[in-house]
Amino acid sequence: MTRFQIHPQLLADCHILGKFDLCYLLLHKNGALPWFILVPQTDAGDLLDLPPALRATAMNEAALVSHFVKKILNCPKINFAAIGNVVAQLHLHVVGRAPGDPCWPAPVWGRLSDGPEYSRERVAEIAALLVEHCGLIVAA
Repeated sequence: MTRFQIHPQLLADCHILGKFDLCYLLLHKNGALPWFILVPQTDAGDLLDLPPALRATAMNEAALVSHFVKKILNCPKINFAAIGNVVAQLHLHVVGRAPGDPCWPAPVWGRLSDGPEYSRERVAEIAALLVEHCGLIVAA
């Protein structure tokens, strides 16, 4: 049995915050927007290829993150996608949006320029809030 691995491009672009039952939770390094990426522990390439129970778990975990972004990070709108054209590994984007953000009202994909990176302290703070509000298990 091979050990599950997160795609190198996702690791290069993101901070690993921890995991839920099915998905690892990453935070995109570009701090211009709250951009979270869930990576289900599966070999399936597309969300709709997952068996119904796993698909429901992945969607429930994405909904937890969406609720967190809206209620705790105060973003009124969520962009959600499972595109996978650049990184083939199944991953789900949950992006907090608000009028006046750097890409508003256009989609962020291909339009977000380099923004400020999160400080180590801010990443730890966000992870702690996710533990408290969503039951995230912090990465070792």
